[in-house]
Amino acid sequence: MAELDWGAAVDEQEVSLVSQVQNLDIQNLDSKAVPAPSKATEPSNANIANNATTSTSNENATAQSSTSDAPASNSTSLDNNNSSNTDAADASKEEQLRKLVKSKLVTSVHADLEILQADPNSPLFSVKSFEALNLKKELLQGLYDMKFNAPSKIQETALPSLLADPPVNMIAQSQSGTGKTAAFVLTMLSRVDTNKSYPQCLCLAPTYELALQIGQNIEQMSKHMTNFKLVYAVRGERVARGQKVQGHIIIGTPGTVADWSLKFKSFDLKKIDVFCLDEADVMIATQGHQDQSIRIQRGLRKDCQMLLFSATYDDDVMRFAQAVIPNNPVIIKLRREEQSLDNIKQYYIECTDKESKFQALSNIYGSISIGQSMIFCATRNTAHWLSEKMTKDGHAVGLLSGDLDIAQRAAIITRFRDGKEKVLITTNVTARGIDVEQVTVVVNFDLPLTQDMKPDNETYLHRIGRTGRFGKNGIALNLIDNSRSFNTLRAIEKFFGRRIVKLDAEDIDEIEKIGT
Repeated sequence: MAELDWGAAVDEQEVSLVSQVQNLDIQNLDSKAVPAPSKATEPSNANIANNATTSTSNENATAQSSTSDAPASNSTSLDNNNSSNTDAADASKEEQLRKLVKSKLVTSVHADLEILQADPNSPLFSVKSFEALNLKKELLQGLYDMKFNAPSKIQETALPSLLADPPVNMIAQSQSGTGKTAAFVLTMLSRVDTNKSYPQCLCLAPTYELALQIGQNIEQMSKHMTNFKLVYAVRGERVARGQKVQGHIIIGTPGTVADWSLKFKSFDLKKIDVFCLDEADVMIATQGHQDQSIRIQRGLRKDCQMLLFSATYDDDVMRFAQAVIPNNPVIIKLRREEQSLDNIKQYYIECTDKESKFQALSNIYGSISIGQSMIFCATRNTAHWLSEKMTKDGHAVGLLSGDLDIAQRAAIITRFRDGKEKVLITTNVTARGIDVEQVTVVVNFDLPLTQDMKPDNETYLHRIGRTGRFGKNGIALNLIDNSRSFNTLRAIEKFFGRRIVKLDAEDIDEIEKIGT
């Protein structure tokens, strides 16, 4: 497999970029140009909480701010009798909240990419505008409404290949906040023929919450498409044996999708044109999800376009992904040194115990202006203890842990997103999740460890990635209280090749400098 330098490839392509894109045989269902608006309008937040099985895109959904209308409402958190067995893997509370609902997509975050392609003679194309992709005019208008006026790095690299005919398969790594969701959503919507009433695209997500979030993005992007229908294959949505699903795109979790397609024959996998796995590292690496996803994938046509997107891949999962995705897929991978977000300042503070960690936090919160912050703890007990301490100290605190039910967690997230709480204390359940633009500080009260007590580099990346959203600067603070946590810090530092600077929590002048 050939390895190309991204920077050099871009330089070589710049001069002939326009002609290269025009030479691509991109699916052009409606090439009529839509003029970019002089000022993008605010995207309408579709209310997906109380969706029926299908959602018609040309209906105007009204954004709801009340807790009862949060995505995890009682009506959608019912157990799905049809998938009670095969969705057993979803029952783990840690897995349930690996990804929580995001409020927006990100317009453009720059990251260096390493592009690997099976055929070294096949050119790598990129685009600098959505107009160059010859998208349907309805999709262009949806992008403009969502303030997507120019492709992000992952989008400009991936979309020309994803939209070309014949379709190509792809394995793509991109950090949270870089627009990877929009890339595969655009691909699916571009392949859909709304004149056909059966499912043509299938997207799998590892959790109920992430499936709803992707669905919301699909609804927003497709709102100008007429007669388009989206189907949610998640718990709480039922189909009878032999009942046929009427819709164009299905988004769901592996257990429910496996039931609908393999057990109840509610839709035909052979008619699926695009198959997408989001958070593929979780999907593939998790027992249960992995087996169900493979069973579904084996039912697809050989010429079905297959995509895997994720923020992280370890080497073993990457090798497995390449084995699962056939036909010489294009591989887009972050260089390891680029995986630690450059716009986040990383510090560590030496402490002696839990109490001194709290004292360090008190000094920091009293010295610098913090919009909103997230604090990650290793255990529920520590999270509850810290929540009580900070509440007594006068902070508006929200507590999110795996012992809460889905409705309670959704309510807490909504309050935090609305700014009613300034501090969100949580365990690992939200390591891959909440996008709140006002989060300026992330605190690792305890550094993340794997089950075998080794440094968890991927979780660390996702934790600190909760700040620095939308291209803004952020601060990550790591509290160290013993030799093991210090060794963990050094291992994480070495893995990402990024220096984590020592901060003296007793030096007010030094603390004030990090807030500037």
